[in-house]
Amino acid sequence: MRCLIVEDDPDIQADLRRGLEAAGFAVDASGDGNDAWFLGDTEDYDAVVLDLGLPGLDGLSVLRRWRSAGRAFPVIVLSARGDWTEKVEGIEAGADDYMGKPFQLGELVVRVRGLMRRGAGRTSNVVAAGRLRLDTTRMNATFDGAPAQLSPLEFRLLDQLAHSPERAVSAGELAEHLYGAADSGDTNAIEAIVARLRRKFGAEIIVTRRGFGYLLGSPS
Repeated sequence: MRCLIVEDDPDIQADLRRGLEAAGFAVDASGDGNDAWFLGDTEDYDAVVLDLGLPGLDGLSVLRRWRSAGRAFPVIVLSARGDWTEKVEGIEAGADDYMGKPFQLGELVVRVRGLMRRGAGRTSNVVAAGRLRLDTTRMNATFDGAPAQLSPLEFRLLDQLAHSPERAVSAGELAEHLYGAADSGDTNAIEAIVARLRRKFGAEIIVTRRGFGYLLGSPS
């Protein structure tokens, strides 16, 4: 899962990065509106956390430009200002959620995950893949009802596939979401993780759609 943080306060930005990385996200960050607009316009993100008070280009203008260009990733707006008219402006500009400062980092992570689930057409945080059950909120899994041992990379790969339930995801795209890069070494690493998961849970856990990428296996 890949997230963009747009926040000009270096302390808040660092806290957001630590919290989201701990929750399994590959994180990019920017403190400038023009730079953030460019990143969102040229990169694919699963979610964006967007502050409104930015240098260069304000957050609402950044959001309006993204939406005008057809960029549909979920956006949570952050603002220290509590004016209800600003909240309305943010929603009308295309925000999916809004949090005032100060905020609880744990709540923000939960909201980001909720938006991503709804964007993928799911309302439950538990995903079934064959005999595996993946809890994308608690970041744990069970196999045949018993706890399943997953490394952080294994969990993040399965979680990313869970957020694209009807679309084959290429090794390059998975590498971008897990590592923030997609060179040949990273895509080879994705193939190794897939092979390891199949050894643990059976070949049906991840389906290969040749020429397109990977899908989670259907529940049995």
